[in-house]
Amino acid sequence: MPANSEQTKSLNVDREAIRKAFEKQQKSGDAADRESLDRLLIDHALMAMQFTYSPYSEFPVGSAVLSKSGEVFLGCNVENASYGCTICAERTALVKAVSEGVKEFDTVAVVCERTKDAWPCGACRQFIAEFGASIRVVVEGSDGTVHVNSISELLPHMFGPGALGK
Repeated sequence: MPANSEQTKSLNVDREAIRKAFEKQQKSGDAADRESLDRLLIDHALMAMQFTYSPYSEFPVGSAVLSKSGEVFLGCNVENASYGCTICAERTALVKAVSEGVKEFDTVAVVCERTKDAWPCGACRQFIAEFGASIRVVVEGSDGTVHVNSISELLPHMFGPGALGK
């Protein structure tokens, strides 16, 4: 079901707050500033999740991708009756960013309505790794804490551009 204009209005992405939090964290290097930024990204991933189209798995997922320049891109999973055509939230957000010319990423935040600690699937890990081994992946734990791993920790011995001589 496509989003109607009323639903679209309810997605209030605070891009300026994210950019300011990112710049503050970059300047300070402070762990508390990083944690605040990660929490802000999780909150935005939760906003994105409200637009999921997941009638088959009933596994709503949202993602917020932060570029290295402080821009944020949101995505949700979009399923298809032909399961192979389904696209996960993380890939939706990354594709939106790339389609707007952004190819350098800092963090990918992922949330799921049905379970906490919802880490990216294998295909999404490979997709994220395409853009850099140091990209941070952030999820919310079952106790509400923020968990962080680099994509290289989640996908050791990854196949990337280097394997193709790029």
